[in-house]
Amino acid sequence: MDRFARGPFHVGYERRVDLSALRAKRVDKADEQRKKAGLDALLVWKDENCRYLTDLRPQLIAGKTTALNGALLVEGKAPILFCSGGERDRVDRTMPWIEEAHTIPIIEEKALVEGMVKDILGPVLKQHGLTEAKLGLDESNIVFTKALSAQFPKLAIEDGDTPMQQARMIKLPEEIVLLEEATALADAVTASATATVAEGVRECEVAAEAMRTLFRLGGEYAHVMTPFVASGEHMAPPHRICSDKLIRHGDIVFIDIGACWNGYFGDVARAVICGKPSDEQKKIYTAVYEGLKAGIAEMRPGRTNKDAADALINTSDKYGLGGRFLSLFIGHGVGIGANEPPYLGETLPGAPVYEFQPGMVFAVEPLIWVEGVRGGGGVRLEEMVLITEDGPHVMSRAPFDEKLII
Repeated sequence: MDRFARGPFHVGYERRVDLSALRAKRVDKADEQRKKAGLDALLVWKDENCRYLTDLRPQLIAGKTTALNGALLVEGKAPILFCSGGERDRVDRTMPWIEEAHTIPIIEEKALVEGMVKDILGPVLKQHGLTEAKLGLDESNIVFTKALSAQFPKLAIEDGDTPMQQARMIKLPEEIVLLEEATALADAVTASATATVAEGVRECEVAAEAMRTLFRLGGEYAHVMTPFVASGEHMAPPHRICSDKLIRHGDIVFIDIGACWNGYFGDVARAVICGKPSDEQKKIYTAVYEGLKAGIAEMRPGRTNKDAADALINTSDKYGLGGRFLSLFIGHGVGIGANEPPYLGETLPGAPVYEFQPGMVFAVEPLIWVEGVRGGGGVRLEEMVLITEDGPHVMSRAPFDEKLII
Protein backbone atom coordinates (compact mmCIF):
# COMPACT_ATOMS: atom_id res chain seq x y z
CA MET A 1 0.00 0.00 0.00
CA ASP A 2 1.15 3.53 -0.73
CA ARG A 3 2.56 5.47 2.18
CA PHE A 4 2.06 8.83 0.49
CA ALA A 5 -0.72 10.84 -1.13
CA ARG A 6 -0.95 10.28 -4.90
CA GLY A 7 -3.43 13.08 -5.52
CA PRO A 8 -7.13 13.75 -4.98
CA PHE A 9 -8.37 13.51 -8.55
CA HIS A 10 -10.14 10.59 -10.21
CA VAL A 11 -7.75 9.85 -13.08
CA GLY A 12 -7.40 7.29 -15.83
CA TYR A 13 -3.64 6.93 -15.87
CA GLU A 14 -3.26 5.07 -12.55
CA ARG A 15 -5.38 3.07 -10.16
CA ARG A 16 -6.65 4.95 -7.16
CA VAL A 17 -9.44 4.26 -4.69
CA ASP A 18 -12.51 2.40 -5.92
CA LEU A 19 -15.08 4.36 -3.95
CA SER A 20 -17.95 2.05 -4.87
CA ALA A 21 -16.05 -0.89 -3.43
CA LEU A 22 -15.19 1.13 -0.32
CA ARG A 23 -18.84 1.99 0.30
CA ALA A 24 -19.79 -1.68 0.10
CA LYS A 25 -16.98 -2.72 2.45
CA ARG A 26 -17.97 -0.11 5.02
CA VAL A 27 -21.58 -1.29 5.00
CA ASP A 28 -20.40 -4.89 5.41
CA LYS A 29 -18.26 -3.91 8.42
CA ALA A 30 -21.13 -2.07 10.05
CA ASP A 31 -23.50 -4.96 9.39
CA GLU A 32 -21.02 -7.40 10.93
CA GLN A 33 -20.88 -5.32 14.10
CA ARG A 34 -24.68 -5.02 14.12
CA LYS A 35 -24.93 -8.80 14.17
CA LYS A 36 -22.29 -9.12 16.90
CA ALA A 37 -24.29 -6.69 19.03
CA GLY A 38 -27.46 -8.74 18.55
CA LEU A 39 -29.30 -5.92 16.83
CA ASP A 40 -31.95 -6.30 14.14
CA ALA A 41 -31.15 -2.92 12.56
CA LEU A 42 -29.07 0.22 13.05
CA LEU A 43 -30.52 3.73 12.88
CA VAL A 44 -27.80 6.39 12.83
CA TRP A 45 -27.98 10.18 12.98
CA LYS A 46 -24.42 11.25 13.76
CA ASP A 47 -22.81 12.95 10.77
CA GLU A 48 -19.88 10.54 10.60
CA ASN A 49 -22.04 7.41 10.90
CA CYS A 50 -24.45 8.60 8.24
CA ARG A 51 -21.54 9.33 5.93
CA TYR A 52 -19.94 5.96 6.67
CA LEU A 53 -23.08 4.14 5.56
CA THR A 54 -24.30 6.33 2.70
CA ASP A 55 -21.46 8.69 1.63
CA LEU A 56 -23.85 11.63 1.94
CA ARG A 57 -21.86 14.87 2.11
CA PRO A 58 -24.52 17.22 3.47
CA GLN A 59 -24.73 20.85 4.24
CA LEU A 60 -23.96 21.03 7.96
CA ILE A 61 -25.73 23.58 10.14
CA ALA A 62 -24.00 24.63 13.34
CA GLY A 63 -25.62 23.07 16.38
CA LYS A 64 -27.82 20.70 14.37
CA THR A 65 -25.67 17.56 14.39
CA THR A 66 -27.90 14.45 14.67
CA ALA A 67 -30.93 16.54 13.65
CA LEU A 68 -30.54 16.69 9.87
CA ASN A 69 -29.82 13.35 8.17
CA GLY A 70 -29.91 9.69 9.12
CA ALA A 71 -29.59 6.18 7.76
CA LEU A 72 -31.20 2.86 8.55
CA LEU A 73 -29.16 -0.31 8.08
CA VAL A 74 -31.26 -3.44 7.57
CA GLU A 75 -29.77 -6.80 6.73
CA GLY A 76 -29.72 -7.59 3.02
CA LYS A 77 -30.64 -4.10 1.88
CA ALA A 78 -28.71 -0.99 0.88
CA PRO A 79 -28.78 1.63 3.66
CA ILE A 80 -31.99 3.65 3.63
CA LEU A 81 -31.37 7.40 3.76
CA PHE A 82 -33.47 9.92 5.69
CA CYS A 83 -32.37 13.34 4.51
CA SER A 84 -33.17 17.01 4.66
CA GLY A 85 -35.33 18.34 1.85
CA GLY A 86 -32.38 20.48 0.86
CA GLU A 87 -30.41 17.35 0.00
CA ARG A 88 -33.11 15.21 -1.58
CA ASP A 89 -33.05 16.36 -5.21
CA ARG A 90 -29.26 16.11 -5.35
CA VAL A 91 -29.35 12.66 -3.76
CA ASP A 92 -31.86 11.43 -6.34
CA ARG A 93 -29.77 12.70 -9.25
CA THR A 94 -26.20 12.07 -8.17
CA MET A 95 -26.13 9.16 -5.68
CA PRO A 96 -27.44 6.10 -7.54
CA TRP A 97 -26.26 3.74 -4.79
CA ILE A 98 -29.01 5.15 -2.56
CA GLU A 99 -31.90 2.88 -3.49
CA GLU A 100 -34.38 4.36 -1.04
CA ALA A 101 -34.52 7.88 0.40
CA HIS A 102 -37.08 9.76 2.47
CA THR A 103 -37.35 13.49 3.06
CA ILE A 104 -37.54 14.48 6.73
CA PRO A 105 -37.80 17.72 8.72
CA ILE A 106 -35.13 18.96 11.08
CA ILE A 107 -35.53 16.66 14.07
CA GLU A 108 -36.28 19.34 16.62
CA GLU A 109 -39.86 20.65 16.76
CA LYS A 110 -42.05 18.19 18.63
CA ALA A 111 -45.02 18.16 16.24
CA LEU A 112 -42.81 17.70 13.18
CA VAL A 113 -40.77 14.97 14.86
CA GLU A 114 -43.87 13.08 15.91
CA GLY A 115 -45.23 13.35 12.37
CA MET A 116 -41.93 12.11 10.96
CA VAL A 117 -41.90 9.07 13.26
CA LYS A 118 -45.55 8.24 12.55
CA ASP A 119 -45.75 8.86 8.81
CA ILE A 120 -42.19 8.59 7.43
CA LEU A 121 -40.02 6.39 9.64
CA GLY A 122 -42.88 4.30 10.95
CA PRO A 123 -43.93 2.80 7.61
CA VAL A 124 -40.30 1.89 6.87
CA LEU A 125 -39.96 0.08 10.19
CA LYS A 126 -43.25 -1.74 9.55
CA GLN A 127 -42.19 -2.73 6.04
CA HIS A 128 -39.06 -4.40 7.40
CA GLY A 129 -40.70 -6.02 10.42
CA LEU A 130 -38.86 -3.84 12.91
CA THR A 131 -41.68 -2.53 15.09
CA GLU A 132 -40.84 -5.03 17.86
CA ALA A 133 -37.16 -5.37 17.03
CA LYS A 134 -33.89 -4.52 18.75
CA LEU A 135 -33.00 -1.24 17.09
CA GLY A 136 -29.52 0.20 17.59
CA LEU A 137 -29.58 4.00 17.85
CA ASP A 138 -26.37 6.02 17.87
CA GLU A 139 -27.55 9.43 19.07
CA SER A 140 -30.72 11.51 19.00
CA ASN A 141 -32.61 14.11 20.97
CA ILE A 142 -35.16 13.24 23.63
CA VAL A 143 -38.12 14.40 21.51
CA PHE A 144 -37.26 11.80 18.87
CA THR A 145 -36.64 8.91 21.26
CA LYS A 146 -39.86 9.60 23.17
CA ALA A 147 -41.83 9.78 19.92
CA LEU A 148 -40.28 6.52 18.75
CA SER A 149 -41.11 4.76 22.02
CA ALA A 150 -44.65 6.14 22.09
CA GLN A 151 -45.36 5.05 18.51
CA PHE A 152 -43.74 1.63 18.90
CA PRO A 153 -43.88 0.61 22.59
CA LYS A 154 -42.56 -2.90 21.87
CA LEU A 155 -39.48 -1.57 20.08
CA ALA A 156 -36.28 -2.10 22.08
CA ILE A 157 -33.94 0.84 21.61
CA GLU A 158 -30.35 -0.27 22.17
CA ASP A 159 -26.83 1.15 21.87
CA GLY A 160 -26.07 1.52 18.18
CA ASP A 161 -23.08 3.83 18.47
CA THR A 162 -20.65 1.30 19.93
CA PRO A 163 -21.11 -1.10 16.97
CA MET A 164 -20.45 1.81 14.60
CA GLN A 165 -17.33 2.79 16.55
CA GLN A 166 -16.11 -0.80 16.35
CA ALA A 167 -16.73 -0.90 12.61
CA ARG A 168 -14.79 2.33 12.08
CA MET A 169 -11.86 1.62 14.43
CA ILE A 170 -9.72 -0.51 12.09
CA LYS A 171 -9.42 1.32 8.80
CA LEU A 172 -9.82 -0.41 5.46
CA PRO A 173 -6.92 -0.07 3.00
CA GLU A 174 -8.97 2.34 0.90
CA GLU A 175 -9.72 4.45 3.96
CA ILE A 176 -6.00 4.71 4.69
CA VAL A 177 -5.39 6.03 1.18
CA LEU A 178 -8.05 8.71 1.76
CA LEU A 179 -6.54 9.55 5.14
CA GLU A 180 -3.11 9.99 3.53
CA GLU A 181 -4.69 12.45 1.10
CA ALA A 182 -6.52 14.31 3.85
CA THR A 183 -3.26 14.56 5.79
CA ALA A 184 -1.42 15.97 2.77
CA LEU A 185 -4.15 18.60 2.55
CA ALA A 186 -3.85 19.29 6.29
CA ASP A 187 -0.10 19.76 5.87
CA ALA A 188 -0.78 22.32 3.12
CA VAL A 189 -3.29 24.15 5.31
CA THR A 190 -0.73 24.23 8.12
CA ALA A 191 1.97 25.54 5.77
CA SER A 192 -0.26 28.41 4.63
CA ALA A 193 -1.04 29.30 8.23
CA THR A 194 2.55 29.24 9.47
CA ALA A 195 3.68 31.30 6.46
CA THR A 196 1.21 34.01 7.48
CA VAL A 197 2.58 34.38 11.00
CA ALA A 198 4.26 37.78 11.44
CA GLU A 199 4.26 40.73 13.78
CA GLY A 200 1.10 42.77 13.41
CA VAL A 201 -0.99 39.94 11.92
CA ARG A 202 -4.11 38.93 13.82
CA GLU A 203 -4.95 35.36 14.78
CA CYS A 204 -8.08 35.50 12.63
CA GLU A 205 -5.99 36.46 9.58
CA VAL A 206 -3.85 33.34 10.04
CA ALA A 207 -7.01 31.22 10.17
CA ALA A 208 -8.38 33.00 7.08
CA GLU A 209 -5.33 32.15 4.97
CA ALA A 210 -5.45 28.55 6.16
CA MET A 211 -9.13 28.22 5.27
CA ARG A 212 -8.50 29.75 1.85
CA THR A 213 -5.99 26.98 1.17
CA LEU A 214 -8.40 24.36 2.50
CA PHE A 215 -11.15 25.34 0.08
CA ARG A 216 -8.80 26.16 -2.80
CA LEU A 217 -7.49 22.60 -2.69
CA GLY A 218 -10.94 21.01 -2.52
CA GLY A 219 -11.20 20.38 1.21
CA GLU A 220 -14.60 19.98 2.81
CA TYR A 221 -14.25 21.15 6.40
CA ALA A 222 -11.63 22.10 8.94
CA HIS A 223 -10.96 19.48 11.59
CA VAL A 224 -12.83 21.62 14.11
CA MET A 225 -15.74 23.96 13.53
CA THR A 226 -13.79 26.72 15.30
CA PRO A 227 -10.32 26.90 13.66
CA PHE A 228 -7.78 27.01 16.47
CA VAL A 229 -5.14 29.75 16.24
CA ALA A 230 -3.74 31.00 19.55
CA SER A 231 -0.77 33.30 19.98
CA GLY A 232 1.40 34.28 22.91
CA GLU A 233 -0.37 34.32 26.25
CA HIS A 234 -3.52 32.97 24.56
CA MET A 235 -1.89 29.52 24.80
CA ALA A 236 -1.45 29.60 28.58
CA PRO A 237 -4.14 28.53 29.26
CA PRO A 238 -5.22 27.68 25.69
CA HIS A 239 -7.94 29.83 24.10
CA ARG A 240 -9.31 27.33 21.59
CA ILE A 241 -10.56 29.90 19.06
CA CYS A 242 -8.98 32.44 16.72
CA SER A 243 -9.52 36.01 17.82
CA ASP A 244 -8.61 39.57 16.93
CA LYS A 245 -5.44 39.39 19.05
CA LEU A 246 -2.35 40.78 17.36
CA ILE A 247 0.67 38.51 17.04
CA ARG A 248 3.76 40.16 18.50
CA HIS A 249 7.50 39.58 18.49
CA GLY A 250 8.33 36.71 20.83
CA ASP A 251 4.90 35.07 20.60
CA ILE A 252 4.55 31.34 20.16
CA VAL A 253 1.73 30.87 17.65
CA PHE A 254 -0.24 27.63 17.68
CA ILE A 255 -2.22 26.45 14.64
CA ASP A 256 -4.67 23.53 14.67
CA ILE A 257 -7.03 23.55 11.67
CA GLY A 258 -6.54 20.35 9.69
CA ALA A 259 -8.65 19.26 6.75
CA CYS A 260 -11.42 16.93 5.66
CA TRP A 261 -11.30 15.39 2.21
CA ASN A 262 -13.75 12.84 0.81
CA GLY A 263 -15.19 12.46 4.30
CA TYR A 264 -11.88 11.68 6.05
CA PHE A 265 -9.94 13.96 8.37
CA GLY A 266 -6.30 14.93 8.54
CA ASP A 267 -5.56 16.44 11.95
CA VAL A 268 -2.20 18.24 12.01
CA ALA A 269 -1.04 20.99 14.36
CA ARG A 270 2.15 22.99 14.81
CA ALA A 271 3.50 25.79 17.01
CA VAL A 272 5.95 28.34 15.60
CA ILE A 273 7.77 31.32 17.05
CA CYS A 274 7.35 34.88 15.81
CA GLY A 275 10.83 36.28 16.19
CA LYS A 276 13.27 34.87 18.74
CA PRO A 277 12.21 32.41 21.47
CA SER A 278 13.15 32.61 25.13
CA ASP A 279 14.93 29.76 26.92
CA GLU A 280 11.70 28.90 28.76
CA GLN A 281 9.73 28.68 25.51
CA LYS A 282 12.39 26.40 24.02
CA LYS A 283 12.23 24.13 27.08
CA ILE A 284 8.46 23.79 26.84
CA TYR A 285 8.54 23.18 23.09
CA THR A 286 11.32 20.59 23.38
CA ALA A 287 9.49 18.77 26.16
CA VAL A 288 6.42 18.43 23.93
CA TYR A 289 8.49 17.54 20.85
CA GLU A 290 10.54 14.81 22.57
CA GLY A 291 7.48 13.49 24.38
CA LEU A 292 5.59 13.27 21.09
CA LYS A 293 8.40 11.29 19.48
CA ALA A 294 8.67 8.93 22.46
CA GLY A 295 4.94 8.29 22.54
CA ILE A 296 4.77 7.57 18.82
CA ALA A 297 7.66 5.09 19.13
CA GLU A 298 5.42 2.95 21.38
CA MET A 299 2.57 2.85 18.89
CA ARG A 300 2.98 -0.64 17.50
CA PRO A 301 1.13 -3.97 17.77
CA GLY A 302 1.63 -5.54 21.19
CA ARG A 303 1.80 -2.18 22.95
CA THR A 304 -1.13 -0.19 24.36
CA ASN A 305 -2.48 3.32 24.44
CA LYS A 306 -1.33 3.45 28.08
CA ASP A 307 2.23 2.50 27.06
CA ALA A 308 2.29 5.33 24.54
CA ALA A 309 0.85 7.90 26.95
CA ASP A 310 3.24 6.87 29.73
CA ALA A 311 6.27 7.13 27.43
CA LEU A 312 5.14 10.55 26.22
CA ILE A 313 4.53 11.95 29.71
CA ASN A 314 7.67 10.44 31.25
CA THR A 315 9.84 11.86 28.47
CA SER A 316 8.32 15.31 28.86
CA ASP A 317 8.91 15.09 32.60
CA LYS A 318 12.68 15.10 31.99
CA TYR A 319 12.12 18.84 31.66
CA GLY A 320 9.98 18.96 34.81
CA LEU A 321 6.80 19.41 32.82
CA GLY A 322 5.10 16.02 33.03
CA GLY A 323 2.39 17.49 35.23
CA ARG A 324 1.66 20.48 32.99
CA PHE A 325 -0.40 18.76 30.30
CA LEU A 326 -3.78 20.15 29.29
CA SER A 327 -6.56 18.35 31.18
CA LEU A 328 -7.64 16.50 28.07
CA PHE A 329 -6.58 13.30 26.33
CA ILE A 330 -3.29 13.55 24.45
CA GLY A 331 -4.35 11.57 21.41
CA HIS A 332 -7.51 10.33 19.69
CA GLY A 333 -8.62 8.11 16.87
CA VAL A 334 -9.35 9.81 13.58
CA GLY A 335 -10.99 8.70 10.36
CA ILE A 336 -14.43 9.51 8.98
CA GLY A 337 -14.91 10.97 12.45
CA ALA A 338 -12.77 13.99 13.24
CA ASN A 339 -12.35 12.73 16.77
CA GLU A 340 -13.24 9.16 17.73
CA PRO A 341 -12.14 6.32 20.02
CA PRO A 342 -9.64 4.98 20.95
CA TYR A 343 -7.99 7.69 23.05
CA LEU A 344 -4.46 8.11 24.39
CA GLY A 345 -3.84 9.61 27.80
CA GLU A 346 -7.49 9.88 28.81
CA THR A 347 -7.57 10.14 32.61
CA LEU A 348 -11.30 10.45 33.26
CA PRO A 349 -13.15 7.53 34.92
CA GLY A 350 -13.77 4.47 32.78
CA ALA A 351 -11.01 5.11 30.23
CA PRO A 352 -10.23 1.71 28.64
CA VAL A 353 -6.83 0.31 27.74
CA TYR A 354 -6.53 -0.72 24.07
CA GLU A 355 -3.84 -2.74 22.38
CA PHE A 356 -2.69 -1.13 19.16
CA GLN A 357 -3.79 -2.99 16.03
CA PRO A 358 -2.73 -2.51 12.42
CA GLY A 359 -5.16 -0.18 10.68
CA MET A 360 -5.81 2.08 13.65
CA VAL A 361 -5.15 5.76 12.92
CA PHE A 362 -4.50 8.36 15.60
CA ALA A 363 -3.92 12.07 15.97
CA VAL A 364 -1.34 12.40 18.75
CA GLU A 365 -1.53 15.92 20.21
CA PRO A 366 0.24 16.60 23.53
CA LEU A 367 -0.21 20.12 24.90
CA ILE A 368 1.83 21.58 27.75
CA TRP A 369 1.22 25.08 29.07
CA VAL A 370 2.95 27.17 31.68
CA GLU A 371 1.42 30.44 32.83
CA GLY A 372 3.34 33.68 33.15
CA VAL A 373 5.84 33.16 30.30
CA ARG A 374 6.36 36.33 28.24
CA GLY A 375 5.19 35.63 24.67
CA GLY A 376 3.33 32.54 25.82
CA GLY A 377 4.33 29.27 27.43
CA GLY A 378 1.91 26.92 25.69
CA VAL A 379 2.82 24.38 23.00
CA ARG A 380 0.93 21.63 21.21
CA LEU A 381 2.33 19.52 18.39
CA GLU A 382 0.18 17.02 16.53
CA GLU A 383 0.96 14.15 14.19
CA MET A 384 -1.21 11.71 12.23
CA VAL A 385 -0.07 8.16 12.98
CA LEU A 386 -1.08 4.88 11.33
CA ILE A 387 -0.43 1.62 13.18
CA THR A 388 1.16 -0.98 10.90
CA GLU A 389 2.57 -4.47 11.43
CA ASP A 390 6.04 -2.89 11.32
CA GLY A 391 5.27 -0.11 13.79
CA PRO A 392 4.06 3.49 13.55
CA HIS A 393 3.85 5.26 10.21
CA VAL A 394 3.70 9.03 10.60
CA MET A 395 1.43 10.36 7.86
CA SER A 396 1.95 14.07 8.54
CA ARG A 397 5.04 15.89 7.24
CA ALA A 398 4.62 19.51 8.34
CA PRO A 399 7.99 20.71 9.68
CA PHE A 400 8.74 21.55 13.29
CA ASP A 401 10.19 24.91 14.26
CA GLU A 402 13.88 24.21 14.76
CA LYS A 403 14.36 27.58 16.50
CA LEU A 404 12.33 26.18 19.40
CA ILE A 405 14.19 22.86 19.79
CA ILE A 406 17.00 22.73 22.32
